[in-house]
Amino acid sequence: MDITKLKTLLASPHPISGPWNADDALAAAQFNVENITPIKSSMSGDEVFAATDAVEFGGLVEHKQQLWMAFCGRDSINPAGVSNVALVSWVFGGGSATLTALKEVRKEKISLAVREGLGFVYPGHVENARY
Repeated sequence: MDITKLKTLLASPHPISGPWNADDALAAAQFNVENITPIKSSMSGDEVFAATDAVEFGGLVEHKQQLWMAFCGRDSINPAGVSNVALVSWVFGGGSATLTALKEVRKEKISLAVREGLGFVYPGHVENARY
């Protein structure tokens, strides 16, 4: 465990839950709860296709259906890529159920400890960092 890094993180509030609990066990739990939602670096075409609203897909003109199938046939899709986001918006239109679903599934849930490369934080780690 990188106690120096943990000490630095404890000097500022948790980005989601705010001030660190004074109890070491509860502060460790704050580090370990999965409440950070960064955008995934990559998704499979199958993940993207699974988020497609069937009714919306059925309502697309044929060339957009074919384009969507080709897009979803890729092994790896960057869900934050500007051109990828623009394509999805163009195919389905803003405010579509597919666009809404994709905005959610492209997020991953991780803990602050994982995001910061600390692994799992135990109460003893917090105690050591505080003293």
